[in-house]
Amino acid sequence: MAKRDYYEVLGVDRSASKDELKKAYRKIAIKFHPDKNPDDKEAEEKFKEAAEAYEVLSNDEKRGRYDQFGHQGVGGAAGGFGGGGMNMEDIFSQFGDIFGGGNPFESFFGGGGRGGRTRKGTNLRIKLKLTLQEIANGVEKKIKVNRLIVDPNTTFKTCPSCNGTGQVRKVMNTMLGQMMSTSTCPVCGGTGQVVENRATGVDSSGLKKEEEVISIKIPAGVSDGMQLSMSGKGNEVAGGIPGDLLILVEEVEDEVLSRDGNNVIYDLYISFIDSALGTSVEVPTIDGKAKIKIDAGTQSGKVLRLRGKGVKSLEGYGHGDQLVYVNVWTPKKLSTEEKTILEGLKDSPNFQPSPSKTDKSFFERMKEFFE
Repeated sequence: MAKRDYYEVLGVDRSASKDELKKAYRKIAIKFHPDKNPDDKEAEEKFKEAAEAYEVLSNDEKRGRYDQFGHQGVGGAAGGFGGGGMNMEDIFSQFGDIFGGGNPFESFFGGGGRGGRTRKGTNLRIKLKLTLQEIANGVEKKIKVNRLIVDPNTTFKTCPSCNGTGQVRKVMNTMLGQMMSTSTCPVCGGTGQVVENRATGVDSSGLKKEEEVISIKIPAGVSDGMQLSMSGKGNEVAGGIPGDLLILVEEVEDEVLSRDGNNVIYDLYISFIDSALGTSVEVPTIDGKAKIKIDAGTQSGKVLRLRGKGVKSLEGYGHGDQLVYVNVWTPKKLSTEEKTILEGLKDSPNFQPSPSKTDKSFFERMKEFFE
């Protein structure tokens, strides 16, 4: 089933401010919160859908990618990237504070069900270098990541400060009588447990560093500077959920091809003789070599288009093109014999510049190609 537009999910205009997004999300989250709609799968899905939409639109970078590329721009088809597939723990961990307090829905639903806020481990950030060929068609990469994981041999005990609830309550006397406030337990950090016994190399939180090989599927069409994320592949935390792995795409400059959006650019240099007589040449493309015909009388600056030979669209709708810029090479050094031959042709009528109305200027050609 196709994802709904995030702005439609929250019921806001595409120009909505952050405050408007926050108010819209808060309203929907209260309406469809699981504690208010027990055993209602439809309400739970709408609750998750709203959280996913808010997670993307409340982040300036993700919102910009979404506005430009749609769901694909934030990993809609990347199997675990971006906002897709959020679970309940993700939601309560990331957005609990939008409602204030340790338990975000306590003031609305009586503070029953869920207890303290679920903690989330810290995120990991890496740079991933990709060639133009890898970016053009998508690629799967295996990388080594050093993560903090919960040591399986570490034992925990109930936090003596909060008795395992993850929260501490304080009663205050005010002019209006006694009032109770709830906050995250400062001893266990809201997990409800503390380390009892740990091995050498394990820190006071029960974590140890371990190298893990992670397989990353990069969708076709990403660009330099784009950030992708893998949910749950960051550092772990005792009693909580793992952070995310954030992947910053770094595009490696190709030696012969350059990129302009989804189009690929190649500068072809041909001799004056080939441009005058016409020829066939091979040019490099993302997928190998392609043979193209150079018509007799081709002028320097002509642009040839190889349709579909560019980068695959991030949204999955076709490919860009490869644009071949023809450059007629003028020799810088000539032998005596060569000079003599050219001098003999200098005054020939066919060697005199005589552009027709169909011979467009360089700027007109560029405007035509990119309109």
